[in-house]
Amino acid sequence: MKILVLTHNYPRFRGDFSGAFIEALSEAMQAQGHQVTVLTPYDQRYNRQPADHRVTIRTYRYIWPDRLHIAGYMRSTHADRSIRLGSLVVAPLLFLFGSLATLAQAARDRPDILHAHWVLPNGFMAALTARLLNIPLVVSMPGADVFISSMNPLFLCMARFAFNQARAITTNSHDLRQAAEALGADARKCCLLIYGVDSIEMVPDDSRRSALRAQLGLDENTPVIVTVGRLVPKKGFDVLVKATPLIDPSAHVVIVGHGEQLNYLKTLAASLGIAHRVHFVGSILRTDLIHYYNMGDIFVMPTVSPPADGLNVAAVEAMSCGLPVVASDVGGNPLVVADGETGLLVRMGDTEALAAAINRLVADPAQRQAMGQRGRERVVAQFSWPQLATAYVNLFAEVSAAGSPAFSSYRPASP
Repeated sequence: MKILVLTHNYPRFRGDFSGAFIEALSEAMQAQGHQVTVLTPYDQRYNRQPADHRVTIRTYRYIWPDRLHIAGYMRSTHADRSIRLGSLVVAPLLFLFGSLATLAQAARDRPDILHAHWVLPNGFMAALTARLLNIPLVVSMPGADVFISSMNPLFLCMARFAFNQARAITTNSHDLRQAAEALGADARKCCLLIYGVDSIEMVPDDSRRSALRAQLGLDENTPVIVTVGRLVPKKGFDVLVKATPLIDPSAHVVIVGHGEQLNYLKTLAASLGIAHRVHFVGSILRTDLIHYYNMGDIFVMPTVSPPADGLNVAAVEAMSCGLPVVASDVGGNPLVVADGETGLLVRMGDTEALAAAINRLVADPAQRQAMGQRGRERVVAQFSWPQLATAYVNLFAEVSAAGSPAFSSYRPASP
């Protein structure tokens, strides 16, 4: 099958986090014998070499000079709550030249399927080509596109055009599916299909555990709670910081990532008197991420809503590394965390419940280990990229053959 993938987030260099999950899915489909081409906007930091990827990568320019390519690559919004002014200014050019590039690439390659990640901008651009060239379109919604689609009437109309042209719409949480339907997506086209993890790359590995702990002044006996993600409100990291005074005083929290809330979270930790127990690592290369998961004993994903959010892939990666996961009961967390089996689910925003769940695992190393082992087994069986790539390709084949079927089940396996 020939697949044309549209995205505005894709790794620009080795270790880049931007769109890493899209690269992983594209590479997994390519590894299964499909011909995958990725179309993504140009960026000045782009530095990919032929030897570091198997798919065909095409970039397009939408503005001159090159330094004005500022849209996409995880920098278009302020904390997924508002669009940056610069991105809004260049958006018409991105839509125009992106649409032309999509049409030209599709006319040249004649793909069997268009797969657009994010309904805006890529779903809209792909929808134009799908209509003109009669190519089946599948739109996948990671999360932030719900907010962007609803921010003004024009964007809403563009999103609805994409929904109407799509033969299937995938979301990675029930919350996100409901939000898409509220925007106008046909429920009969919607199905739950998550983004996954490389379970061969993300494995239990304690080779740098002691060294990383030592850098933070922590020893081997210190219970370490790890969380990973952009420091933005929807991740709920403030809930974790507020819960920390209620957590066993011997435990320390390590937050990996960067974002608009960094200073706020540091100030919050200081005001609560627990700054010495909350460690902010900042941005790291993706190649180092496995070691930060493995330095921890428990992984926490305290997602909050609204806005509607999808699955935070970090939770699946932590499970793949053998960590038990404590997560809130919103977004995509309930799709992957089996409550009481691979981790614990708690009520969103409830600091006492979050602290109690963490304390339960801090006090019981055997339970932590058992949950972590079952979590890894679950990832390998259901959420690794080969299984998910097969699920996506099966969906592509289904909509190509049957038009727009009604989907009622989670793919590839019900949690």
